Amino acid sequence: MSGKPERYTIGLIQMRCEPEPAANMDKAIARLQEAAKSGVQIACLPELFLSPYFCQREDPTLFDLAEPIPGPRTERLAAVARQTKMVVIASLFERRAAGLYHNTAVVFDADGTILGLYRKMHIPDDPLYYEKYYFTPGDLGFRVFPTRFGKVGTLVCWDQWYPEAARLTSLKGADVLFYPTAIGWHPSEKAEFGQRQHQAWELIQRSHALANGVYVAAVNRIGHEGPAGGGLEFWGASFISDPFGTVAARASHDREELLVYECDPKHLEDVRRHWPFLRDRRIDAYGDITRRLID
Repeated sequence: MSGKPERYTIGLIQMRCEPEPAANMDKAIARLQEAAKSGVQIACLPELFLSPYFCQREDPTLFDLAEPIPGPRTERLAAVARQTKMVVIASLFERRAAGLYHNTAVVFDADGTILGLYRKMHIPDDPLYYEKYYFTPGDLGFRVFPTRFGKVGTLVCWDQWYPEAARLTSLKGADVLFYPTAIGWHPSEKAEFGQRQHQAWELIQRSHALANGVYVAAVNRIGHEGPAGGGLEFWGASFISDPFGTVAARASHDREELLVYECDPKHLEDVRRHWPFLRDRRIDAYGDITRRLID
């Protein structure tokens, strides 16, 4: 690329996920088309948007929700990307083989081609987040995709708590880190811990933006899923942080919304010049980072 990098507009689609995958696909496509009409050039959907968050229980029949990539659902999303001339990032339940499944982000370029996959690296196993039952940890490493409009990295939900994931993706050249997400409150804990949990979630991701001098875009779902009095209340609050860690746009906790923001490569350049964390890294001293614990 020659000359001054151009600005580009990103969009986050915060949505409620319905019981039926077909309804969620239709809704997602309608929201993507709305995003394109709003000038969005790179759009991201929430984690596993095609169904309610099924990892709240361990049920072997739920593997039927998975699909090979490429497959019929990626074909529909590719068509939307091609028709709107918009980059689309979609989080899907990938069936790689019988008994082998991944939580996978697919990146479609603005001509509908699949630029590549990112398979979620960090897999949680917490109450109502029984993802280790369903997903094999990713084996593609941390990836960056040179889309028509900008270089983006994709990480997924639990990955967002790990500075190493953000750092390595940024070092590979990402200008924006997208985090498709499904995170919420246990209703019984919300009154006591809810505000702090949400603040910690946002704070760690804003720190990734500042430490790496990149934009960060986290998109969540909304709504209660599961039995009354239990289940999960997804807290929405999708947001976009600039490279200085400042929240540039934030959605509500309880409404379907489209967040739109223009990314400026010059701003990224300016932040990195004045806060040269990448320059001052002591890469000769970090060998122990690959150890589980330093005794």
